[in-house]
Amino acid sequence: MRPRLLITRPLPRAVLEQARSLFDTDVRADTGRTEGGFLQMALSDYDAIIPSLGDDFSSDVFAAAPNIRCRILANFGAGTDHINLASAQTAGITVTNTPDAVTEPTADLAMTLLLMSARRAIEGDRMVRSGSWKGWHPIEMLGQHVTEKTLGIVGMGRIGQAVARRAHFGFGMNVIFFNRSSRMLEGLPAKQESLPTVLATADFVVITVPGGSRTYHMIDSDNLARMKSTAHLINVSRGEVVCEEALIRALKYRKIAGAGLDVYEHEPDVPAELRSLDNTILLPHLGSATEETRTQMGMAALENLVAFFEQRDPPHRVV
Repeated sequence: MRPRLLITRPLPRAVLEQARSLFDTDVRADTGRTEGGFLQMALSDYDAIIPSLGDDFSSDVFAAAPNIRCRILANFGAGTDHINLASAQTAGITVTNTPDAVTEPTADLAMTLLLMSARRAIEGDRMVRSGSWKGWHPIEMLGQHVTEKTLGIVGMGRIGQAVARRAHFGFGMNVIFFNRSSRMLEGLPAKQESLPTVLATADFVVITVPGGSRTYHMIDSDNLARMKSTAHLINVSRGEVVCEEALIRALKYRKIAGAGLDVYEHEPDVPAELRSLDNTILLPHLGSATEETRTQMGMAALENLVAFFEQRDPPHRVV
């Protein structure tokens, strides 16, 4: 008898076809966040689940699930901060992720946000679309140069290093970074510094740390105050890493020049005050949103499942 699999959101067609060829597969049609009661039912009714961001497998969900049947959560995505890993372990559930697929597209998006923020691209787009553009003149819509400026990266994992490569080799940027552990980088000129030094020195700060309690509000009012008034903050990690309230104040009163955000503290809810600011670029969590990447992520999740049910160690085990 084939294992029973639940996929909590629609995935690319190739992934769903592959899943159905391997498992007795159900797909939840809704793309929104799941409720705790649904997740409790899923843990009791399925052998395996492919969850993703928006599925809050909290300790309460595990504790309330009757007769847990699920043996593996093959997460669709790199971050697993929406899964209580200790509770999963206690319940005897393996957790895997798909870390490699998201690296390059997320780094691409970080550079997209950086360039758009520096060159005031959204403001210019609005001007043209509204019909208010009166023609070129020498001091209109002046932005900031990117080439040879200083980039500060907070979190030098896979994505941070991919951003650093693009910035240094593509734009000649001087790269400094903060990482909680010491990091040696072969072939990439980048200097490790303290977080206060990175924030105070960089012209552009890109956040690429994982989410979770250790990085919650890592970028708070005190750390935002350390940044230059001409600096831009780019966040492609998790929304809760940045204190949104403090960021809104910093942007509103021009304590920093701009921000490019792909993630939000309480997404999909984005504060109206943040949405009203001209010096922000706001994207709807597009970090890995390419057809190729999302298909690769789905296939990696299935690869983890196949290995698990063949009693092999999954290639991307988290716990």
